[in-house]
Amino acid sequence: MFRSNDEMVDDLVARGVLRTPEIIAAFRAVDRARFVPPALRSQAYEDYALPVAAGQTISQPLIVAAMTEALEARSGDRVLDVGTGTGYQAALLSEIVGKRGRVFGVERLKELLDYASQRLIRYKNVDLRLGDGSLGWKEKAPFDRVVIAAAAPRLPQPVVEQTKVGGVIVAPVEGMLWLELAVFRKTSKGFDRKALMPVVFVPLVGEHGYRE
Repeated sequence: MFRSNDEMVDDLVARGVLRTPEIIAAFRAVDRARFVPPALRSQAYEDYALPVAAGQTISQPLIVAAMTEALEARSGDRVLDVGTGTGYQAALLSEIVGKRGRVFGVERLKELLDYASQRLIRYKNVDLRLGDGSLGWKEKAPFDRVVIAAAAPRLPQPVVEQTKVGGVIVAPVEGMLWLELAVFRKTSKGFDRKALMPVVFVPLVGEHGYRE
């Protein structure tokens, strides 16, 4: 059992999941315990998903680390965070993109959005809204990077349209045999897709995802 956020990060570095200095620094700066329910904080640094409000989960640290590394966000980027949940991923991205960048989080469940808002108040480069994440956030587009923390049959078309050419989307989508975490790099002709690993995620509910 890990006793601190630093011990959790050290483990992810030792396993080769976290590699980029700026991302490692972000994981050290953002204490995962702040983003899990108080009753589960003794388990905050363990490498598994934890239940949060409204039947949702906060992803295991390994998956968050893999997604963040694959996203390749940089200082100054505009990033769309679909399925903000408790705000952990948004806080990490805030640290990575810095003062010149901006993170735009969309969450469809008000209970979770309220929870995230309280924990992200110190992050001045994060904007949140309540809404259907499968529609993206048209008014704030285009985005350099998009991370989607819920599974969909395919990339939501509005999100695709709101991503810059050369931009990257990291999302769990249906594969040939199972749900897979994949990286999509947008080109002038479409997307280059790279599968990372099989995963388990809650469904992306919305107009361009799954119906309730």
